[in-house]
Amino acid sequence: MNQEVIKELATQEIKERLSEEKSQYVKLKLHHAVSPLENPNTIKAFRKTIARLLTELRKRELSILENNK
Repeated sequence: MNQEVIKELATQEIKERLSEEKSQYVKLKLHHAVSPLENPNTIKAFRKTIARLLTELRKRELSILENNK
């Protein structure tokens, strides 16, 4: 998921997507621990997507705080 796509999402959609991505990431790590994945780079991609979502949420929180001052 690109940063441009994330910016277009509403805050609630980002939160929902974040919870989905986190649950899929945990499942993927569990499956990889039991039997190796064909492409272990997917774990890395999930981590990066989660980080992008968290970054966008934090940017929005900070912009709200700036506007309230």
